Amino acid sequence: MNLHEYQAKSLLKDFGIPLLRGELAYTPLGAQKAASNLGDKSNNGVVIVKAQVHAGGRGKAGGVKLAKTPHEAREIAQKILGMKLVTPQTGAEGKLVRKVWIEEGCQIKKEFYVSVVVDRAKGSPAFIVSQEGGMEIEEVAHKNPEKILTLPVSVESGLQEFHLRLISDFLKIEAEQQGKFYKVLKDLHRAFLQLDCDMLEINPLIVTAGGEFICLDAKMALDDNALFRQKKAAAMLDLDEIDEREIRAAEVGINYVALDGNIGCMVNGAGLAMATMDIIAEAGGTPANFLDVGGGATKEMVTEAFKLILKDSAVKGVFVNIFGGIMRCDVIAAGIIEAASELNIQVPVVVRLQGTNVELGKKLLAESGLKLTPCDEMDEAARTIVKLVK
Repeated sequence: MNLHEYQAKSLLKDFGIPLLRGELAYTPLGAQKAASNLGDKSNNGVVIVKAQVHAGGRGKAGGVKLAKTPHEAREIAQKILGMKLVTPQTGAEGKLVRKVWIEEGCQIKKEFYVSVVVDRAKGSPAFIVSQEGGMEIEEVAHKNPEKILTLPVSVESGLQEFHLRLISDFLKIEAEQQGKFYKVLKDLHRAFLQLDCDMLEINPLIVTAGGEFICLDAKMALDDNALFRQKKAAAMLDLDEIDEREIRAAEVGINYVALDGNIGCMVNGAGLAMATMDIIAEAGGTPANFLDVGGGATKEMVTEAFKLILKDSAVKGVFVNIFGGIMRCDVIAAGIIEAASELNIQVPVVVRLQGTNVELGKKLLAESGLKLTPCDEMDEAARTIVKLVK
């Protein structure tokens, strides 16, 4: 589950992590009032107007602007609110900005990149740090990988003094600032663990002209499987930021993620779904979604899966790839037939069935009178759907 910047900061505040004051606004007038409340002599009345969407790269896309007066904050908010913010993480369709975070300004002396992520290879959290704060870490990794330090932290032993020293030395933190810096790292690590985070990114972590560390931005993703014990965070779910098809899929128990291709995929099992997307790409096509109906899908779930796939206007063909173990091929076939009859499917559909009751499933499809293309092998099926779509 992804959080907005303002939501992440509200959670981090409970861990004593240094943040700037800010207020949320849904209208230009609200932004002006927030700027009036936040602007003071310490920062010459300067505030930052930040678009709140689930995506990085907001600044480059025009979603983060400096305002010197409350009136200017209102004018900037007028432009940002309602805009489609397009960043590398949103895709070409962009994200509609419905709210802005108004934050007090400060004088920045130095910027760092600091994040804590799940290192799946090590089975532990890991710090990723760089002196190139404020930049997209992917860009730094591509151009200057030597400027990034990745440091796993064992779950058993936890964050140790040597971790803190290694990070501090790599970032060249001045000796008199190390105590404050160590505290920020410890608090971020504690927040990461206690909030069941998949990722906690601070970009940038700044040092002010007065020598204070402040988390200027915060990006947080929580483990969906742990939300039952993260009541405060779970209540922050913003349905406006989630594809409506993904919401419907969750309601009926289907794992679905929208992608930007044109070949819809309906598969049982996450591993087989990943392999299916790979083999479509290898055949020269582009998958339109990840969709796993699961091992115990019913005929009704298969019908819902087809509806989800076909709601995407970009879909020009469908690849059904089922291995019947717990799932029976005849149940899948019955669902395909019901969905095709109900939805009047106009795009080509390639079906590959293997496993339990496969012959019965194939018989049902053959006698349905529907325009379906059967295949026995995955690579053959992938080549066929790509050819039909093209």
